[in-house]
Amino acid sequence: MAAAGSRSPLRGARAQLLLTLMVFSFACEACKKVIFNIPSKLEADKLVGRVDLKECLRSADLIQSSDPDFRVLNDGTVYTARTVVLSDEKRSFTIWLSNTKTQTQKELTVLLKHEKKVLRKRNTKETVLRRSKRRWAPIPCSMQENSLGPFPLLLQQVQSDAAQNYTVFYSISGRGVDQEPLNLFFIEKDTGNLYCTRPVDREEYDIFDLIAYASTADGYSADLPLPLPIRVEDENDNYPIFTEAVYNFEVLESSRLGTTVGVVCATDRDEPDTMHTRLKYSILNQTPRSPGLFSVHPSTGVITTVSHHLDREVVDKYSLIMKVQDMDGQFFGLMTTATCIITVKDSNDNLPTFRQNAYEASVEENTVNKEILRIPIEDKDLINTANWRAVFTILKGNENGHFKITTDKETNEGVLCVVKPLNYEENRQVVLEIGLNNEAPFSRDAALRLTTMNRALVTVHVKDQDEGPECSPAVQYVRIKENLAVGSKINGYKAYDPETSSSNGLRYKKLNDPKGWITINEISGLIETSKTLDREATSPRNDLYNITVMAIDKDGRSCTGTLAVNIEDVNDNPPEIQQNSLVICKQRMEYTDITATDPDESVNGAPFYFSLANTSPEISRLWTLTRVNDTAARLSYRKNAEFQEYYIPVTVKDRAGQSATKTLRVNLCDCSHPSQCHATSRSAAVVLGKWAILAILLGIALLFSILATLVCGIVSAGKRKGFPEDLAQQNLIISNTEAPGDDKVCSANGFMTQTVNNSSQGFCGTLGSAVKNGGQETIEMVKGGHQTLDSCRGTGHHHTLDSCRGGAVETDTARYSYSEWHSFTQPRLGEESIRGHTG
Repeated sequence: MAAAGSRSPLRGARAQLLLTLMVFSFACEACKKVIFNIPSKLEADKLVGRVDLKECLRSADLIQSSDPDFRVLNDGTVYTARTVVLSDEKRSFTIWLSNTKTQTQKELTVLLKHEKKVLRKRNTKETVLRRSKRRWAPIPCSMQENSLGPFPLLLQQVQSDAAQNYTVFYSISGRGVDQEPLNLFFIEKDTGNLYCTRPVDREEYDIFDLIAYASTADGYSADLPLPLPIRVEDENDNYPIFTEAVYNFEVLESSRLGTTVGVVCATDRDEPDTMHTRLKYSILNQTPRSPGLFSVHPSTGVITTVSHHLDREVVDKYSLIMKVQDMDGQFFGLMTTATCIITVKDSNDNLPTFRQNAYEASVEENTVNKEILRIPIEDKDLINTANWRAVFTILKGNENGHFKITTDKETNEGVLCVVKPLNYEENRQVVLEIGLNNEAPFSRDAALRLTTMNRALVTVHVKDQDEGPECSPAVQYVRIKENLAVGSKINGYKAYDPETSSSNGLRYKKLNDPKGWITINEISGLIETSKTLDREATSPRNDLYNITVMAIDKDGRSCTGTLAVNIEDVNDNPPEIQQNSLVICKQRMEYTDITATDPDESVNGAPFYFSLANTSPEISRLWTLTRVNDTAARLSYRKNAEFQEYYIPVTVKDRAGQSATKTLRVNLCDCSHPSQCHATSRSAAVVLGKWAILAILLGIALLFSILATLVCGIVSAGKRKGFPEDLAQQNLIISNTEAPGDDKVCSANGFMTQTVNNSSQGFCGTLGSAVKNGGQETIEMVKGGHQTLDSCRGTGHHHTLDSCRGGAVETDTARYSYSEWHSFTQPRLGEESIRGHTG
């Protein structure tokens, strides 16, 4: 099938397509059966054939296929949904046509046959076409948009090679035929001439993809459908349009040449990459007109500066009329305009200036925090910006810091103030040099033109004022030795009258004296010691002793100063040992260190010299002192020293010969840590209550009663029988040792006697056998006998010693140890003490 264009006589090469021969036929009536001859294998999305659905059910709005391998379009064309292979010679499926509104449904059977024979020339008895070639010959087709006709407009002719042997009828489908826009194209059924019915806008439809069909009179497909694209040729019928009607840009007045101001942009709906859309930008007009300060790139629309004469103080805003034209700016191209507003931003390109070169002001002496002058300036830069706000600086004349200058933010004036009192007698006139700048730095180009700071001179006249005395310097120093005799006179504080530069006529008064050590002469200002000065009594020590003094003139005006007294040290304090008592655990410690301090200055202090002072031969033999450093010494003992407390006198002397002696109480203890030794001492020191004291008194009375009973027993026994010779010579000896366990009643021959009264606990003696005599227990003296205390704790009354010890007598001449006595008596004393406290 060939297509011939109406406007172009050229015909394209005819493509030879060897595809599947499809022949369709209606059996008997419409909607009965359609037969397609296809190859044994079809790929996916391949055209199978076309069914005339309108003949079956014209009002159908729903089309369905019973075989998912095939899909049916609205125009009746059948395509493969996936690859299809015919294993048998025949295959069929059903097409359902439905009208959902009228609930009408019809079926159309499609029969697929595997083609095996080549078509021969058709005669009246043949059921299929016979073709030696199957080809279309379409020519690329196009049409001009907005064509003026006449309509219908012939575009081209479509032809099929099958028309050489058979009568062929042509039809088309696609957008512009049976899809929107409808009925734009039609084809003559017999000739294949393709027509357009009305003008087309390319910007709406740029191409129409039509499909052409060729079939015989009895409905067989003479060829495969032919894609037939119709391209719409562009016409320059659209104006370029700016993206904005008004553009607003800003640029600094100090910008360099070529600085980008902004970019304008336009669009064109015509076909891209053609002359119809090749745009060119230009500036039609600038307001104000001269000079020309801006240019625009013809292709990109970038606006840049072409002059360095931008001056906001002259013109602060420019208006440009921008033009854009297609056809690359040729005179026949379409054009559009837009407005571009360019605002010139301020730069600090103008120096602030003084209105005059010299100013004068006056101020009274001793005046402070007072405004004395306002300095107006001029600046052409934008008001209330950093480029306009002034910064004043005092360049010269304010070395003593008497003045300060600030800026009034409302008026931009310089405000000169006195912040430190001036003295008429010292300086009657001050000349200040004032410099002027802006908060913002100067722009680079402006800095090249303006290289100097604007300056002005201000002369300040100081007015005289009758003023009081002046205490200068405010702090005056004097040195006094400590322990100086009371009544000694020393130079004091001196003030003067600034008018006369003399101290005559001034009176002095002491305002503050922390220790009350001095008095001050009202007329001369001399000070006199009223008490003995002690450097070590000052706080903080070694610091100056400050006395506050007031000077008063004849008119009652006054000033206040400080007299700082430096008290010189005298060696009036000997060094002092810090420790009073020491504990040395003999098991772990071989020595202990002692230290000393001296409140005097270092010249009268360390190094110290330690020595044992007037000690007994025993202390000198057992204890030694060695030097550790300037302020410490080491006290060591010898190995044969016994556990006890020692009182050791130690002398320490400073470098100037001042010395002191202190007796140290040193406890040489049997312990592993000094705290254990202290704990033992604390546990022994029990606080006795009234019941404990009563128990002690009763114990003493009991002891005396035992002694009396013993004496009586001896006398009565002497009357009955004679004692052995050795026993007659025994005496009672009472020990005065501090340990209770050492108090024994002993005879000269080693016998020990003890008598106990009846008690609730049945206390038993140490030695001897007991003989009960009436209500009293008498202990008979037995030589070498011994009984422990622990075996004598009973709960009954009137127990003899024999009953306590179970009749057994142990011979031991040793005395009780302190620990045994302590373990026995301490709980009882504690109980009595507790009863005493609770009672």
